[in-house]
Amino acid sequence: MAEEQNGAAQAAPQVKMNTLSQFVRDLSFENVLAQRGTGGEVQPDVSVAVNLDAKKRSVEHQYEVSVKLNITSKDKTANEPLFVMEMDYVGVFHIEGVPDDQIHPFLLIECPRMIFPFIRRIVSDVTRDGGFPALNLENIDFMQLYRNEITRRQAEADGQKADA
Repeated sequence: MAEEQNGAAQAAPQVKMNTLSQFVRDLSFENVLAQRGTGGEVQPDVSVAVNLDAKKRSVEHQYEVSVKLNITSKDKTANEPLFVMEMDYVGVFHIEGVPDDQIHPFLLIECPRMIFPFIRRIVSDVTRDGGFPALNLENIDFMQLYRNEITRRQAEADGQKADA
């Protein structure tokens, strides 16, 4: 019995994952408050939208994962924008041993988790350097984001079938 379990463990492929590189593809920060020339006390209300994308690269076992953030901050009392930040952050990964039917969730859950600390640091630095208190992003539940997207796509597909 122990030999069978050992055989099964050896048959299962070992997952190998390396982060080859990561970089900011696009970044913009607009300090709307400073452009208006107003200041004083504000009560910020921050909204963060996250979009994920992944694609296979031409090199075998290499994938590119993009985390796109759209962060807006509005004054709670006046409902006027304070700042807008958009960033497209990319990680390039070498991944082996992940079954084909599991590569999509792996790319959109595990890879963003690996690069998120770097994204958090950039957002913090840019907002601070832009004249606001440093924005420290809460942890993002990439697994829940993935599940929500699958549910949304399934509902969309079901809605299209109902229309036909």
